[in-house]
Amino acid sequence: MKEFIRVDGQGLDPADAYRLVVGCVVPRPVAWITTQDRNGRVNAAPFSSYNYVATRPPMLAVNISTLDGDLKDTARNIVETGEFVVNVSTEADLETMHASAAEYPPEISEPEALGIPLLPSHHVQPPRIASTPVQMECRLDQAITLGEGYNTLYIGQVVAFHLSPDIYDGRRVNSAAMRPVARLGGPFYAALGEIFHRPMLQRQPGAEPGPSSKP
Repeated sequence: MKEFIRVDGQGLDPADAYRLVVGCVVPRPVAWITTQDRNGRVNAAPFSSYNYVATRPPMLAVNISTLDGDLKDTARNIVETGEFVVNVSTEADLETMHASAAEYPPEISEPEALGIPLLPSHHVQPPRIASTPVQMECRLDQAITLGEGYNTLYIGQVVAFHLSPDIYDGRRVNSAAMRPVARLGGPFYAALGEIFHRPMLQRQPGAEPGPSSKP
């Protein structure tokens, strides 16, 4: 029988734990998040500890760690304003998205420093990134402190989807045409690569009768 290397999670060094988690949980979608501080300064930063968590209503969650014990700009803006926009990063935006991950001081706006084009949102104050094919306006629903307090899960309700007609036909999103990028461990990103088709074996959420639906 094949032998495995066991690494116990209890008491694991934080740096080792991070390397293991981001190396094992792959690929991870990248949320390129725009926020706005109380002075109207726009922040843009990517986060790969991110996914959807509910569909009634549609909700997204992103885990943001502290930096030297302090909230990162994105987290602080979300807490103070209760609003953020998740933009889907694509292959075309990879270099700019990656550059926005640098530790800019709070007084520096990444969109201004990097020339990131913006569009106004409809329901929230933070703008959208114009070059991305999908932008989701979100309002903070709850923030959950995790573990020993280094990480907080920010859950937001999607109050508006903005979808490029290049990838959306009015009913379905063409994920392949979107050409999203994913995060791997270390300094690596990935594209979709080969796509495998299999018939769906379960009903999609929403296909079954809901609490207010007739059978």
